[in-house]
Amino acid sequence: MLGFRPSLPPPERPLDRPSLSDWTEAYDNGGHIPEAASYLERWPADAQAFREAMGPRAKLDLPYPGGLNDSARERLDLFLPEGEPKGVAVFVHGGYWLRFGRETWSHLAAGAVARGWAVAVPSYTLAPRARIASIVPQVARAVEEAARLVAGPVALAGHSAGGHLVSRLGCVGSPLSPEAASRVARIVSISGLHDLRPLRFTAMNEGLQLDAEEAAAESAALHEPAPGVRLAAWVGEDERPEFLRQSLLIAAMWGGLAETRLVVDPGRHHFDVVAPLAEADSPLTRTLIDW
Repeated sequence: MLGFRPSLPPPERPLDRPSLSDWTEAYDNGGHIPEAASYLERWPADAQAFREAMGPRAKLDLPYPGGLNDSARERLDLFLPEGEPKGVAVFVHGGYWLRFGRETWSHLAAGAVARGWAVAVPSYTLAPRARIASIVPQVARAVEEAARLVAGPVALAGHSAGGHLVSRLGCVGSPLSPEAASRVARIVSISGLHDLRPLRFTAMNEGLQLDAEEAAAESAALHEPAPGVRLAAWVGEDERPEFLRQSLLIAAMWGGLAETRLVVDPGRHHFDVVAPLAEADSPLTRTLIDW
């Protein structure tokens, strides 16, 4: 069953003694997941099969005004249920802000669509072309477009870097418009990155180009949650210690200020923890649309 834990393992190296090799290892998911390459091969095929199965209820390649003048990436796919949607869920993909796009994750809309929700899956401009501080408001524009297209409540979900982006939209001073923010019913950050400061000490920072100021400013755990925000920090039990710490951190920091849940999913790792979004009756799907 799903677990709620008061404490989790500390990071592998103290924050005040950063080492490039240690922190790169701490955030290396693929290197610690058996047959990791098989997931990278399977996701695009599963996503394409879902798009084809949806037929005319898949509205693909819709533009949104993201503000970065990136016509190729400022696009979203919208998947509609049968009948009038109960609301719209927006899924924001991960990839450390450096890789992937909406076309890899379409199948994760299946669970919410089966429960009567529309699901929007946007792409966004990747680093190093855009800094994280520019991607956050761009994703806000994608959420606003999804809310414009579908009436009713809005639920936000994101995986890894996407978990950061949706959590960041739930902070005081969020770039979301007041109208869109007022419709956000809940946020589910799945293996989210809520403290960006350690990423400065990883090899990936060559592309991210995070400095101390931006890393702190874009860390959702260092902001107050906006009034009325409800956040579920969802993480796999078998993830790297840093991802467990990241979820524990935002749950602890926001816990006294917002309705917050920490969920540790037994037996799940970074690549399969998000898979239950494709299932209509999974606890993850229910949390996204029913909590």
